[in-house]
Amino acid sequence: MGTDHAGQDLRGRDFGGADLRDASFREANLAGVNLAGADLSGAYLWGANLAGADLRGANLFMANLMRTNLTGARLDGAYLRGADFWGANVSGARFDGAVGRADQG
Repeated sequence: MGTDHAGQDLRGRDFGGADLRDASFREANLAGVNLAGADLSGAYLWGANLAGADLRGANLFMANLMRTNLTGARLDGAYLRGADFWGANVSGARFDGAVGRADQG
């Protein structure tokens, strides 16, 4: 099981390239964080605030992004197969070159 960051205020942190497989970020504040190239496969991000976050090239395979705020986030080149974006706010988010973009519901 991954690390538990549920409900934490992690604004502006640098997780670039980090191994965050199966981590829980439920309802965490991740606004403006660097997650570029991070492995978030199987991560639980339900209800997290990822506004303006950098997720370029991140691995989000089977990640739960339901009800997240991805306003203005960068997901260019991210791997999204099996990721669940149900109810997510993706207004202004960038997905250029992302692989397997999921239905956002």
